[in-house]
Amino acid sequence: MADHENAWVPDACAIAGIGATAYTKASGVSVTALAAEAALAAVRDAGLEVDDIDGMVRSDYDEVSQAALADTLGIDDLRYWGQTGAGGAAPCAMVGQAVAAIRSGLATTVLVYRALNGRSGRRLGKGVHVEGGVGGNSTYLELFSPWGMTSPGQFFAMLARRHMEVNGLTPQALAEIAMVCRRRANANPAALMYDRTMTEDDYYSARKIADPLRLFDFCLENDGGAAVVVTTAERARDLAQPPALIRSVTQATGVRVGPGQMYPVLMGESLTELPSRTAAELLYARAGLRPADVDVAQFYDCFTITLLVQLADYGFCRPEEASDFVTSGALDLAGALPVNTAGGQLSESYIHGMNHILEGVRQIRGTSTSQVDGARVSLVTSAPPPGTSALLLVGE
Repeated sequence: MADHENAWVPDACAIAGIGATAYTKASGVSVTALAAEAALAAVRDAGLEVDDIDGMVRSDYDEVSQAALADTLGIDDLRYWGQTGAGGAAPCAMVGQAVAAIRSGLATTVLVYRALNGRSGRRLGKGVHVEGGVGGNSTYLELFSPWGMTSPGQFFAMLARRHMEVNGLTPQALAEIAMVCRRRANANPAALMYDRTMTEDDYYSARKIADPLRLFDFCLENDGGAAVVVTTAERARDLAQPPALIRSVTQATGVRVGPGQMYPVLMGESLTELPSRTAAELLYARAGLRPADVDVAQFYDCFTITLLVQLADYGFCRPEEASDFVTSGALDLAGALPVNTAGGQLSESYIHGMNHILEGVRQIRGTSTSQVDGARVSLVTSAPPPGTSALLLVGE
């Protein structure tokens, strides 16, 4: 393990360009068109041309193939293409795969993208079922679906309930996470919830969907696309934008991850320890940094409880201190750890976490709509189960 860790070279690569579409409830175009729009925006943001792109990485949940996107953009010779997952665990790992391709000489300039019609088309938050009632294609769905466990919301509700029993999670902490993300979205014109404020009364009066989670504990469903361009740090310094150096990137499954998307986590020894704890240890070790060095964080927030769990896993508090940490105001813009400064998936947009990477870069550039003064180290995380991935971005 030590030799493997020493092979990592901090700051060798950087995110040089970022791009996104508008976030809507009905895009009216194909996911390929959304991916192309986000990709072009990222390429232009970097001051590059599409012909400079010689590699692409996508999510295993993306419906847009690299060949389709290359053809749409007019790229004649794509020399590297890759894919990773699972699902929301992918975005930071996708950047890591781009770094691997560049460092190995397989590519020089890699486009990382995610596009989905998540409201008007394929809705990832919908429940699933086992076809015919039996078998789960090695996912163990057959152990859950017949008994009513069919959606991510139900899974995370069980995690929340367990944290209430074991770590003293309070409803007030979940409410504060939802409201912090909404306040950041209210400052971000690109956010879906830009013009929709939320009070504590609004939060508590919303219906419960999966006890103890309420409507505003759930992320948005929307259409849109987001992309970044990764290249060497040396080249990025000569391009149009200040580079966001990739100090560290990691993936982790943790112990006995189990098959499937997330439900088998419920069969593990603990519901309160997720792969993000394992990922955090290696992330900081590779970077030579500590949690105290992080100035701002973009936590994967498919649900409020997802964000809260990661606060302890990434070392910002102990599990039993998480509720008090949140309700102390630590996550707000003037707090000890400002989070999800564009609104997150709870209030900006749900692009499977790719929008978190864009906001992480904006914080390093100093261009966020909720800019953290002096932000130099930006943490970005992807979904904790079944595996996870994370990034530490730094400025020069």
